[in-house]
Amino acid sequence: MAWEYGLVNESRPRGPNLICTKFMTSKKFKHWKTESDNDGIVWCHIDVKNSSTNVLSIEVLEEFNILLDAVAENMPKGLIVVSDKTNGFVAGADVKEFTIIKDEKHALEMLNRGHHVFNKLEALTCPTLCLINGFCLGGGMEMALACDYRIVLENDKTRLGLPEVLLGIHPGFGGTMRLIRLIGPINAMQLMLQGRTVNTRIAKKMGIVDYVVPQRQFLKSASMIIQKRPKPRRVSRAGNLLNNLPLRKLIAEYLRRQLRKKIKSEHYPAPYALVDIWEKYGDDEKALLKAEALSVAKLASNKTSRNLVRVFLLQEQLKANKNVEGFDPQNIHVIGAGIMGGDIAAWCALQGMTVVIQDREPRFIAPAIQRAYKLFQRRLKHPRLVRGVMDRLMPDITATNVGKADIIIEAIIENIDAKTELFEKIEPHIKDNAILATNTSSISLEILNKSLKDSSRLVGIHFFNPVAKMQLVEIIYTNTTSEEWIKQAEAFCCKIGRIPLRVKSSPGFLVNRILTPYLMEAMTLYEEGVPAVLIDKVAVAFGMPMGPIELADTVGLDICLSVANNLSDKLKIDIPFKLVEMIGKGNLGKKTGSGFFQYKKGSPQKQNVEINSHNLQDIEDRLVFRILNECAACMREGLVENADMLDAGMIFGTGFPPFHGGPLNYAKSKGYENIVQTLNALNERHDERFSPDKYWERIFKKS
Repeated sequence: MAWEYGLVNESRPRGPNLICTKFMTSKKFKHWKTESDNDGIVWCHIDVKNSSTNVLSIEVLEEFNILLDAVAENMPKGLIVVSDKTNGFVAGADVKEFTIIKDEKHALEMLNRGHHVFNKLEALTCPTLCLINGFCLGGGMEMALACDYRIVLENDKTRLGLPEVLLGIHPGFGGTMRLIRLIGPINAMQLMLQGRTVNTRIAKKMGIVDYVVPQRQFLKSASMIIQKRPKPRRVSRAGNLLNNLPLRKLIAEYLRRQLRKKIKSEHYPAPYALVDIWEKYGDDEKALLKAEALSVAKLASNKTSRNLVRVFLLQEQLKANKNVEGFDPQNIHVIGAGIMGGDIAAWCALQGMTVVIQDREPRFIAPAIQRAYKLFQRRLKHPRLVRGVMDRLMPDITATNVGKADIIIEAIIENIDAKTELFEKIEPHIKDNAILATNTSSISLEILNKSLKDSSRLVGIHFFNPVAKMQLVEIIYTNTTSEEWIKQAEAFCCKIGRIPLRVKSSPGFLVNRILTPYLMEAMTLYEEGVPAVLIDKVAVAFGMPMGPIELADTVGLDICLSVANNLSDKLKIDIPFKLVEMIGKGNLGKKTGSGFFQYKKGSPQKQNVEINSHNLQDIEDRLVFRILNECAACMREGLVENADMLDAGMIFGTGFPPFHGGPLNYAKSKGYENIVQTLNALNERHDERFSPDKYWERIFKKS
């Protein structure tokens, strides 16, 4: 080891002393920089090369391992780990490396490497501290937990947590044991089982971090803590008692019961595996660490995890490279204060934009403002923050803001004449560089373009209900739509925390195009005498987040009929008489308290039914294969770029089971020949709506 004196790179965070010593080893590092200040504290900077975000790849961990050996060889007064990235600390392990896992043995080797490094960090005899700016997730959180102290920058965007269950695994670098040891099993298990991340305020309250400090004290506070060496935080004695075996077994069974209400172990095994290892080894830290690695190795090599990793990478792909230089929309004008328009306006305001919401009269806007206020209260908690967002949301009945807006979003009723008349009125007043968008859910842009002098500027920005929960936004384009507007629409979606998906204009676009036959098939089953409860149970058992009957009630039966009518000429859709009948009686679903189900306080009243008289496999096949066959038709027509994009759209837009990896990934896993055989069998038993699309033959020949 050598020491070299010199100036510190001023572009990255540094210790409070003006003159620092660069801490050197015989190896040159790509992803880490080290220096020692005048107090003898080593500052270890992570700055992963060729990456906008710090992730713990095999190479990054190996370099850190060598650094820790150098620190242990010549023990400093303390060690501080800090990120040189402005967007956050460490986002976790490099998820791309999950795709190279060959088998359980290979996965265990990777996990043991991480265990070895973080155990080495924890074993240092000098005090260790992690300085956290921005996000600190997964493997990054596990690194922080291996340190004696954690200081977090006071920042509204900071999030901390162990969300590994979202990838079909659970913490695998020692986080299971260390988080339980730090904050107790109840809080730790709840966080890990839900994959939930927390802000700085909650993290401090729970005891995950020791201090939350402003920017001006960020670096100085770290040096002070190292020098004072307060006793590291641990869970209270009372909290630790919950790790005792008798209580542990009771808590574990309670956690399983809670899990069973939400997910099935055969669909998502990771949370159940986490409960199992804690129940067996919760009072033995070494045994728990070993069991953690073995458990994650098994999970990481199974189909569920591979599919969830695929979904994560698809999400990253949809959001990647969507920035447009010089494009920073701040003034949003939403026309239409109904459920969709009002909620779009509220969401944009919540993301920091100034939003004007327009409708004919104040009485139409008032409900939207009230819903927005409730959303802000739920999300922000503090009255001061709520007031700040409310100040950015303004009503308008005169359309005076249209000429000032950076983005105009039309969200009025789903009526061609009404929309075209609106566009004719506002087009002359729009800024040259403003985006003109429609939130239409089923009307093709070619029709709406006829009312515009410049058809290149209209782009579809199609949100899904509820706006605050649904991540996907379809970006609809035609052959005449300007690429500039498409890219800016994508960038806008990313700026408000949504996932943009390009879809070629066609009746129903992608999600509604595929979802409508599925909903109509469910209603046809109901007309044939299959109980609504049973139809939904079969769909949920397949992995859907909600059954199709309840989904139709939630969307609104009138909306379902409107979309179905718009698509009926193009698709093989027979509209069930029962749907028309209920709408005629004013039973529109959840919003009227009555549809296929009766609703009390917003919850459907479902009765137990006898299932022996029904063919459950046939019900599942009819529901699922209507989806699969329509997906094939969309691929044949080129509505999206490729099968990956279609799968992403269905997962993020409809909740198609992520553990299946998307409908086309599911079809691939079943085998295209089996898909065609099942469709032919359904076609014989029912009718031509199950006739296999020509896409299957094409893709089958390629495979």
